[in-house]
Amino acid sequence: MIMKMEASLDHQGKITAWKSEVWTDTHSMRPNRDPATLLDTRYLEDPIPLTQRGYLGGGHRNADPYYAFPNMQVNAHFFNGPLRVSSLRSLGSYGNIFAIESFMDELAEKANKNPFAFRIAHLNDERAIAVIQKLQQLCNTARVNTGEGLGMAFSRYKNNTAYAAVAAHVKVDPAAGILQLKKLWAVGDVGQIINLDGITNQFEGGMIQAASWTLKEQVNFKGDQITSKDWMSYPIFRFDEIPEVEVVMIDHPELPAEGGGEVSMPPTGAAIANAVYQACGKRVYDLPIRIEKITS
Repeated sequence: MIMKMEASLDHQGKITAWKSEVWTDTHSMRPNRDPATLLDTRYLEDPIPLTQRGYLGGGHRNADPYYAFPNMQVNAHFFNGPLRVSSLRSLGSYGNIFAIESFMDELAEKANKNPFAFRIAHLNDERAIAVIQKLQQLCNTARVNTGEGLGMAFSRYKNNTAYAAVAAHVKVDPAAGILQLKKLWAVGDVGQIINLDGITNQFEGGMIQAASWTLKEQVNFKGDQITSKDWMSYPIFRFDEIPEVEVVMIDHPELPAEGGGEVSMPPTGAAIANAVYQACGKRVYDLPIRIEKITS
């Protein structure tokens, strides 16, 4: 995916216009009723050609910012990429929120505003404001030393289901080649909570998985050959890299219950990126965020 964004600020530090462009392949080519989605069928003696590109709507999921901007334009562009793709957990939301929330932090800095307050100033939804305010309370006790950063991000999954605000605490030491994720916090709102332990585990697992995407995971190539072909050669979090994780859920027993399996993933990547910037002054736009991208 490629995302390009631009915005205008007034003299009070409020966003008056927003424009974004998103380029994406499909996000769902899992085998389904179309036999050509099963890769083997394309190599039969009488092959079945692939004539469609799956579920395209996942590519622009959460591409529209949830904030109350007076003027907003979002253009989604689809293309047929060179690889057979499946479904990343949360589909396009992870990439779109990474871009939106990284840009929101840049705009907050430009407006000389606190990142929490800046987001709240652009929200009309009390539930969204509540998760951000609660997250700020959780982070107030964090001790951030020199060479460390604290970043945050927010999203409402699909813009119409559950809410999540995530903060990340990182340590960056370019000279020593260290990029360490120390802790993640999240505040979630999924409406009525039916199983608190279950939904908390969903949030924790989503945050850790998204953190691994953000800092480590990528398909590696040599020429036209994939070299990361198994779990030994594929870059992914090991147990000793998993950060401390703290999750608080806001219960609304008067509201319908929403799913939480993909809610914490999208803001986690942006929160880490914003924390890295706070730690070292280097903003990385190209995922994953590897230490060599900070030192180069």
